[in-house]
Amino acid sequence: MKTIRVLLADDHTLFRKGLASLLEKEKCFEIMGEAENGAEAIARAQAGKPDLVLMDIHMPVVNGLEATRQITSTLPATRVVILTISEEDRDLFEAIKCGAHGYLSKKVEPEKLRELLEGVFRGEAPLSQGTAARILKEFAARASKNSQTTAAADLTEREKEVLQLLAAGLTNKEIGTRLDIAENTVKNHLKNILAKLHLQNRVQAAALAIQQGLVTVKSSLE
Repeated sequence: MKTIRVLLADDHTLFRKGLASLLEKEKCFEIMGEAENGAEAIARAQAGKPDLVLMDIHMPVVNGLEATRQITSTLPATRVVILTISEEDRDLFEAIKCGAHGYLSKKVEPEKLRELLEGVFRGEAPLSQGTAARILKEFAARASKNSQTTAAADLTEREKEVLQLLAAGLTNKEIGTRLDIAENTVKNHLKNILAKLHLQNRVQAAALAIQQGLVTVKSSLE
């Protein structure tokens, strides 16, 4: 994997410096800049065009949600991942609407953080399992209101297994390990699932799986 250029946006200097030190120990990350408020994050992102922005929500001048909206709208190649202590559903769903590619708690373990951030560039959404369940409930409720039908019956047994693990918040690598298949094979299954269900991304697929009764929110937390 190529070096991922990272911009850190957080108004807590000690946390920001600690995070920079942590990521700099990994060969795949390069800290290209830091910002202590949303306005500075926007300016530094537009000037340096980072691959990834780790964004806090509650910051002065411009908050992280507005900064995320502006960065994702003007720099489509830049991925923004929210890293916050906030557990408010309102913040979570607003971040997704603003274009965030993931939403992580600052309580995440360092090794898990590295793995989740690398997954962004494999097309995965970095979410803790608890956060994934909250998003899936919301999407499932909306899908239910729309009474969307699906060709889920056309999925193979293996595709249903992949879909169930997807809804549990597992990464492609973790799904491959659980099913004893290659990661590329998992990607092919996901591609086929999305095509058969006429969906755009893995979150939609997982939500629809819950709506259709293929998996349950309870099982997604186990």
